[in-house]
Amino acid sequence: MFDSGFGGLTVARALIDLLPAEDLVYLGDTGRYPYGPRPLDEVQAFAHQITRYLVAAEHVKFVVVACNTASAAALDQLQDESPVPVVGVIESGVRAVLWATRNERVGVIGTVGTIGSGAYQQAFAQAGSGVKLTCAACPGFVEFVERGETGSDQVHVLAERLLAPLQEARVDTLLLGCTHYPYLARTIGDVMGRDVVLVSSAEETAFAVAAQLSDLGLARAPDERPARHRFLSSGDVASFRQLGRQLLGPELDHTVPIRWG
Repeated sequence: MFDSGFGGLTVARALIDLLPAEDLVYLGDTGRYPYGPRPLDEVQAFAHQITRYLVAAEHVKFVVVACNTASAAALDQLQDESPVPVVGVIESGVRAVLWATRNERVGVIGTVGTIGSGAYQQAFAQAGSGVKLTCAACPGFVEFVERGETGSDQVHVLAERLLAPLQEARVDTLLLGCTHYPYLARTIGDVMGRDVVLVSSAEETAFAVAAQLSDLGLARAPDERPARHRFLSSGDVASFRQLGRQLLGPELDHTVPIRWG
């Protein structure tokens, strides 16, 4: 699986917990983060490059695009062109929101790139839902997470400003449309209020991966050797290991550097 940085570790945590027998390779492209402000065609090129690397060099049997911006930019092409199955995080999150909403007023927050792509608007339309959808870009959230500043006064003030349109729309369910955002769940929940359900796509994505592995006969038997977890970073590996271990847990005990040509 891959993400622009640390956000996809929420999906990695869910996968490790749900599928403890599976080997996991996680690539955090921290040397080029954040993806959100970048043009979608540039993010698309990154996603293709990383997927090719994971298949050719790491010999993976399945790819999870654990990044909403990359999913929005490249998922359809990757699914058509990759020699292994590929899943993203957008459809899983939409399904969870539609199940959770009570008043059919739902919100999605994400990076500028994700929201601007229209991927979530399209996914809700394809689901045939009649919900009233309000989307808001939240520039700055990813950077706070990447710096480990998830509970500061500054991020709370930023959240109050960026989430105001969702409050005005009276949403009862809010999809965290970036895998970094669950690390800000306490701040977001404080701003939105206790009556608003926050939905992360991490667990739903893990369930989708488990189902596909089973359906395709790719699931690894639990009585084989212990699962292996590898973590790669295209940026500062020491920083990645330090913050990543705080966010994921003890499984992240070593980080391998990767450099793009």
